[in-house]
Parts: sequence; structure tokens; C-alpha cells
Amino acid sequence: MIRKQHSRSAVAAALVAACAFLLPGTGRAETLAVPAGGDGLRQAVAASHSGDTLRLAAGLYQGPIRIDHALTIVAEPGAVLDGQGQGRTVEVVAPNVVIRGLTIRNSGIDDPMDAAVFLEESAAGAIVEDSRIENSLVGVYVHGAANAIVRNNRIVGRTDLRTNELGNGVYVWNAPGAQVIGNYITGGRDGIFTNASRNNIFRGNRIENVRFAVHYMYTNDSEVTDNISRGNHDGYVIMYSSRLAIRRNLSEDDGDHGLLLNYANDADIEDNLVRRADQCVFIYNANKNRFADNWFEDCAVGIHFTAGSERNRITGNAFVHNRSQVVYVGTRSLDWSADGRGNYWSDNPAFDLNGDGIADTAYRPNDIFDKVVWTYPTAKLLINSPAVQVIRWAQAEFPALHPGGVIDSAPLMAPVPPALEVKP
Repeated sequence: MIRKQHSRSAVAAALVAACAFLLPGTGRAETLAVPAGGDGLRQAVAASHSGDTLRLAAGLYQGPIRIDHALTIVAEPGAVLDGQGQGRTVEVVAPNVVIRGLTIRNSGIDDPMDAAVFLEESAAGAIVEDSRIENSLVGVYVHGAANAIVRNNRIVGRTDLRTNELGNGVYVWNAPGAQVIGNYITGGRDGIFTNASRNNIFRGNRIENVRFAVHYMYTNDSEVTDNISRGNHDGYVIMYSSRLAIRRNLSEDDGDHGLLLNYANDADIEDNLVRRADQCVFIYNANKNRFADNWFEDCAVGIHFTAGSERNRITGNAFVHNRSQVVYVGTRSLDWSADGRGNYWSDNPAFDLNGDGIADTAYRPNDIFDKVVWTYPTAKLLINSPAVQVIRWAQAEFPALHPGGVIDSAPLMAPVPPALEVKP
């Protein structure tokens, strides 16, 4: 009796397996060659099964297309998908879709969500890599797709619209675990914009000729590392975000700010290099952040610090040849040193008689007259007058005359070289 039951079970299992094999989409995954021309790619997507790979030959394919099952699209060099100015050139609504090596162009521009590649919330784990995206409103829109990866793409945004009408190179919205790695982005509004997200990684991207290279809004517990921002309006704009790691990034020749923090808290900002901006760093109501071993050079203002920012730890940084090392708007006294280690100031004429690497006297970047000039810019006409020189001499001789402001009680005699490798 037991043997008969086992035999019947085995037969039933075999029948179930045979039926499953015959059902559409449940067979072995296949690699299908897709010839160029016309509507062929859209038809191939519709006829494919979950797990299949579509290999695109060189040539032109018409979009838009919609991918609603797990699929890998691998393009040969010269394969181009043209959205014909209609909506989302590639819309992905299934998990684990891979798009690799494809040139994607000409999305629509009528809807803010028009994009070359649009990853819907259901497209978790999608990968867009080694592709070229051009003449589209948004390059890759990660709209809630958790753990999506946008990697090693070249994204050339539009420049023929007003700034507020342009889209971003990569837009991450509420996509926990999404990663944007190794992309080159130019044109459009912001290079990478993230909003209402968490646990994201933006690493190794190079961004040029946009408004903000990296723009954070309401995104927490994330990483911005090893990125390059050159020739943008601002470099790294961090707003309303907490617990970020911002390390080894370069901002070079960005217009207004290399690094801007507004209502950003508990960030670890380390080993970054900012040079040749109007303000290397602007800090507005940002609290409990750690600035360590950064290099700020050749800016009009090294660091502009204002609006009640408190409990920030600023140590080991190099302020090199900035016209004003510090602009501090406030009345409290702040010591920018920690554990007996301050920062390097290129205009500090101090001595180190005991050779411990720490200057023998404290450094004060601002005095009473600096604050007068910030309030009344025309007062610069008096900067070389005898009266101003007497005031500055008196402050040097009698430190108690100084107003509240920044003091570095343990300034470094030599700068710490930047940790990142500056690439051409």
C-alpha cells in the first residue's frame, strides 16, 4: 500500500512538471537575436518570456517600449532606441530587468516624468548600465524602484529649454538602496537629484555643466563618495538630509558653492577637495556635522558659516589662499579644533617653537572690521586707513577686544594633503 502511494505521488509530480513546461513563460530562458528596424524591438519584448535575453544588432529601433516581465536587453555597438519624442522611451514595471549597452534618445518633454528610462516602483533590482542616453528630459528616473543600479552610463541632457523646464540626469525618488555609480553626466538641470529616499550610494560619478552636480532633499543614511563636479553652478547641495557620508569628492570651478549644507545634520564630511568657487563651503542651520581633513582652496570665501549652526566638529581641514578664510555671521564664540588639533590656515603667520606641528598662538580669521565690511560693503574703502590699522593692532594686543566669532585654538603648521586623486 505504501509503495502504491509513493508511485502515484511520483507520477503526479511528473505530470505537474510536464504541464509547467508547456505553459507560456515557464520554459528555459532563451537568448533571442533582434534585427534592427521599425517596430521589431517592441514586438520582441511582447513575444519574449520572463528570464529571456534580447540581443540587439546595430541599427535603429523605434520606441517607446514597455517591459512588464524580467528581461535582459543587451545591445551591440551602434544599437539605438529612439523614443520619437513620446513619453518614456523605456518604461520598466517588472523587477530584475537589465538594460546594457544601448543608446537611448528622444524621450518626450511634456510631462516631468518623461525619461529615457523610467523605473517604476515595481521595477526593484533593475540595472541600467554601459548605455548612452541623450536628448531626453530625464536620463534615468528611479521612481521608487528599490535597489536599482544606474552604472557606467553616459548621460547627455538637453540644453535647449529653460532651467526649470529641464530634467535631471538621474532622478532618485523614494528608492531605498538605489545606487548611481560611475556615470558621466552633462547638461540638463541637476546631475543627480534625490528626494525622499534612504540608503542610497552615489559613487564615482563625473558631472559637468549642470545646475547642481549632486542635489539631496530629504534623503538619509546615504553615501556620496569619489565624485567629480566641474564647471557647475554648485557642486554638492545637501538639504534637509541626515546621516550622510560625504567623502573624497572633488568640486572644481563650480560657480557659487562647492559644498552647501542647509538643514543637514549628523553628516561625516571628510577628505573632500574644493577649489575655485565663490564660496568653498556654505553652512546654513546645519548641526552636529563632522568636517575633517578637507581641502578648501582659491575661493572668495573659504567657509561661510551662519544661521545658528551648532555642535559641528571642524578639524584637520586646510584653508589655502582663500580671499576670506571665514565669514561667520553670529555672536557666539566657536573653537574650530578638537582634541588638541585644529586646522591649517595659509595666512596664519604663526611660529611653532616646540616643533609639535601646532602653532604657538591661536588663530582668529575675523575681527571687528571684517564684520563691519560684511554689513556695510562700502566700508572696504577704509580698509587701509590708519584708524582701521589701530583697531586691528589693539585687537592683536588685547584679545579680549575681539567680538564673538571663530577661533582655532590649535592651528596646524602644515596642511594635510588631499586624500583623493585629482583626475583631468
